[in-house]
Amino acid sequence: MDLTLPPKVTDRAFARLAEIGAAREGKALRIAVEGGGCSGFQYEIRLDDVAEDDMVLEGAGEKVVIDPVSLPFLSDATIDFTEELIGARFAIDNPNASSSCGCGTSFAM
Repeated sequence: MDLTLPPKVTDRAFARLAEIGAAREGKALRIAVEGGGCSGFQYEIRLDDVAEDDMVLEGAGEKVVIDPVSLPFLSDATIDFTEELIGARFAIDNPNASSSCGCGTSFAM
């Protein structure tokens, strides 16, 4: 059986969730992996309710949740918040991805 390491969430990502008041609204940041995108899989990142079977990662009073289907695709990944010239966004550094596209939301395994 494969050992699935949980993803890590940076302090910067939890701080951004606190800034936007996710927990005050009763929401968590959901990271999901879906088929599609220009590289085969794509990330869906949105504020959502916590589901019973989610893995919950907590920090700074905020939550990041991942459903059980997406979890193996995100093993040992790092969820961060970046601010660059092109804009600010939640970003995922995924060691399982063999390639990714320029948009940063699509990847291949």
